[in-house]
Amino acid sequence: MLKNAAQLKGSSIHAQDGELGTVDDFYFDDQTWTVRYLAVETGRWLSGRSVLISPVSVIHTDWQLRRMDVTLTKNQIEHSPDVDTHRPVSRQHEAEYLSYYGYAPYWSDPLSGIDYYPGGLLMPSMVAVGLAPQVSANPEDSHLRSNSEVTGYAIAAADGDIGHVAGFIVDDAGWKIRYIEVATKNWLPGKKVLISPAWINRVSWEASAVCTALTREAIRTAPEYVASSPVTREYEDALYNHYGQPPYWT
Repeated sequence: MLKNAAQLKGSSIHAQDGELGTVDDFYFDDQTWTVRYLAVETGRWLSGRSVLISPVSVIHTDWQLRRMDVTLTKNQIEHSPDVDTHRPVSRQHEAEYLSYYGYAPYWSDPLSGIDYYPGGLLMPSMVAVGLAPQVSANPEDSHLRSNSEVTGYAIAAADGDIGHVAGFIVDDAGWKIRYIEVATKNWLPGKKVLISPAWINRVSWEASAVCTALTREAIRTAPEYVASSPVTREYEDALYNHYGQPPYWT
């Protein structure tokens, strides 16, 4: 199901033995555009500590109630590795986190070029045999970025800037970012459109820009996206036809 990621913020997270807190942010990797972690504010029960929750643990999502149920317990969360969610999450922190929960490291899969969906990360045998994810000493190996960081980045088209990142559309079946929400209001008042991460050439962290080979005209004339309306397959068909791109579902 495709949902605007803005609906994640403030959603309650429920463990097997009670409420954990609410979602404040999420982290995705810029190679596969997959949500890797939800940053959760725990509130009074854990002295306001922020923790990371992997979508691996989500067993049910009620978008109407803005509630997610996870397989974890409060005790597991309380003793999980500390991560400062106000700073970039390093690969070393990820490795420690994944080792604690027994999740396989998504970055070390021997098959290249595939999408690493969170559902494929779980590997309980790692805990049983005492294995830990291998970590490169190179900090550039980490491609993890937060929603709050990238929102507001400029959209750099092939022939110039056109608007900025206003949000993301997430497929909760695999926690894949399907679309980037582009606000063109600084060039075309009021209109929002969608582009697929598949059409992104690169993300320039230095310039705070998302770069695409699409032209400004192609983006300007794309079907308008209305956040209050669901992203239907009919809308997606029109979107891919407009851009002349093959759809991801074929």
